[in-house]
Amino acid sequence: MKIILEFLKDETADTAIEYGPISAGTSLAIIAAVNGLGGKLNTRFSSINSSLK
Repeated sequence: MKIILEFLKDETADTAIEYGPISAGTSLAIIAAVNGLGGKLNTRFSSINSSLK
């Protein structure tokens, strides 16, 4: 019974579980920013390429 009570009081895995949604949210934000900037950079480089020809 003592082992079960110690297991229930152990909170070390709680923080690991919290990092999952935090890292997922950060990943989504980075992906959205890269996708947004990627289109703008492609347009900018295309215009620079056209003006150099």
